[in-house]
Amino acid sequence: MIKVAILGFGNVARHLYAAFSGTGEVEIVQIYNRSLGTIPLEFKTDFTSQLSEIKESDVYIIAIPDDDIKGFSEKLPFHNRLVVHTSGSVDIQILSEKNRKGVFYPLQTFSKDRDIDFINIPICVEASNTSDLKTLQKIAGCISEKTVEIISEDRRKLHLAAVFINNFTNHLYHISEDIVSENHLDFDLLKPLIIETANKIKSLSPSESQTGPAKRKDKKTIEKHLDLLNNDWYKDIYKIITKSIQQAHGKKL
Repeated sequence: MIKVAILGFGNVARHLYAAFSGTGEVEIVQIYNRSLGTIPLEFKTDFTSQLSEIKESDVYIIAIPDDDIKGFSEKLPFHNRLVVHTSGSVDIQILSEKNRKGVFYPLQTFSKDRDIDFINIPICVEASNTSDLKTLQKIAGCISEKTVEIISEDRRKLHLAAVFINNFTNHLYHISEDIVSENHLDFDLLKPLIIETANKIKSLSPSESQTGPAKRKDKKTIEKHLDLLNNDWYKDIYKIITKSIQQAHGKKL
């Protein structure tokens, strides 16, 4: 049984807790959080808000905002233990030198009230030595069928690609929701389109599945769309993405 302490209790930490709790090979011995007021009463695991009370574990998983990782790792009151973070964009070297370093990055989007099945989520791991890497691969294998060793430089690039796929795409959903809401239309009408667009990636490359007025070089439709947009930010986004699609497919504006 591998003992794990989770440091932080945001979205990623909550989902990791739920995933590990369903295995017989990982024991969550404790969760640290600055405020215990956010901890649900039904959680039976030991909690603490005091760094001095953190229990001894095989792995300490820091799951806090990226900008806080460095300073927090320096404050940990122990030495020569395996401390990892869960960030896609933070280098392994940012962790304090007083402990052994690692990364345990689940490549997925996490929301508080959304259940996640980890079985198909890629877990990107990195460690400063072979023994610790094997430990991370073992606990990752308890919850996911896909564990990948990725160095920090490559992980940062993967995270950049993930931001385009998830965060930017979701913002485009938000823009679409604004447009239909302003015109008293139902956003649900667009959901089958969203699902089919995502499903295409299972059998086609993004380049092969591209459709629409930008690829067709349909100038009249593009001009009509721009006329319909009252928000200047949305107009700029429309123009930039249209130009990017046309350049990618060899067509100029």
